[in-house]
Amino acid sequence: MISEKMMPLVNNNSAIRMMFEEGKRLAEKYGRENVYDFSLGNPSVPSPDAVNEAICDIVKTEDPVFLHGYMSNAGYEDVRAAVADSINRRFQTSFDENNILMTVGAASGMNVILKTILDPGDEVIVFAPYFLEYNAYINNYDGKVVVISPDRESFQPKLSEFEEKISEKTKAVIINTPNNPTGVIYSSETLTKIADILRKKEKELGIQIVLISDEPYRELAYDGAEVPYVTKYYHNTVVCYSYSKSLSLPGERIGYLVIPDEMDEKDRVFSAATIANRVLGCVNAPSLMQRVIMRCVDEKTDVKAYDKNRKLLYEGLTKLGFECVKPEGAFYIFMKVPSGDEKSFLEEAKKENILVVPGSSFACSGYVRIAYCVSYDMIERALPAFKRLAKRVIKACEK
Repeated sequence: MISEKMMPLVNNNSAIRMMFEEGKRLAEKYGRENVYDFSLGNPSVPSPDAVNEAICDIVKTEDPVFLHGYMSNAGYEDVRAAVADSINRRFQTSFDENNILMTVGAASGMNVILKTILDPGDEVIVFAPYFLEYNAYINNYDGKVVVISPDRESFQPKLSEFEEKISEKTKAVIINTPNNPTGVIYSSETLTKIADILRKKEKELGIQIVLISDEPYRELAYDGAEVPYVTKYYHNTVVCYSYSKSLSLPGERIGYLVIPDEMDEKDRVFSAATIANRVLGCVNAPSLMQRVIMRCVDEKTDVKAYDKNRKLLYEGLTKLGFECVKPEGAFYIFMKVPSGDEKSFLEEAKKENILVVPGSSFACSGYVRIAYCVSYDMIERALPAFKRLAKRVIKACEK
């Protein structure tokens, strides 16, 4: 009954979601306070008060026919203008409403731009480790995923391999910074080199390559780290943004695409993306949430709470002897499995009711992702369990 395209997705259902479901099962068995579920990147910090206040006020005061009615498939013009103005204030850009397309979150935005640009057989380059659902998005439009292997020292992109794997069929490159699962921020130097390589290859091969920057974690950066704005580095850049993390709204599915004027055939791309938004079935981003974003465009979630969690968990794990990538942003720690055997490590962790996600779910085996967007109290309670786990798994490697 189901399509051949869906068969592998059903057979290889997201490990992240599977661990989340396992957490619910263990909570029923042992009590939620005795289960340490670090599987899902679900924000634990509440939305800013201004968001809930805006929702209530909009519903009470705005014309319901207008509020709940159709608008341009690209979104309300005044909302798009407000988003553009906010970006301009923060990053010294020069966008207007004609550069912004409101979307049903970043995932939908990525599907919109991929549908806009991909023909069957076109190649899309991704840098491991990466969010594996990119594969499904690319396969939706019969594209081919080309993976650049991970640099396990810096977790910055391997640029020599990247340059080698660009071909006449390359249509797009996806980057994600701050990165899920490592928390690494791609430096200005890295982005400059990526842009130089892309320009060189565009000229050399006579092709156009789109750089897609997936940015749901842009606002989550620590220790004064800067997240460079990618449109400043390369002309054919499209930004996919989501308010899921910046305003703690993962269930509301609201975000946008930035399509700069500098992009080749910008007007045709924007027009095609607007149509793609419709034909994918989204039609337009949710009207209520668009109005909320207009009022709350410069609001931010409390990053200090995530930073406090980051420090406690990173320091706790490294003191126990675990090797971790120190996260500069997002809310994940990427921890090396002492034995390199993810499967056995996950089973040992489950004995302590610790749930984490295997690195193979991000095309980087031998690691696990630990989401620290949980309560500080849970991390404190989990550290003794991690200590017991460390004694077993690290000792086993020393034998």
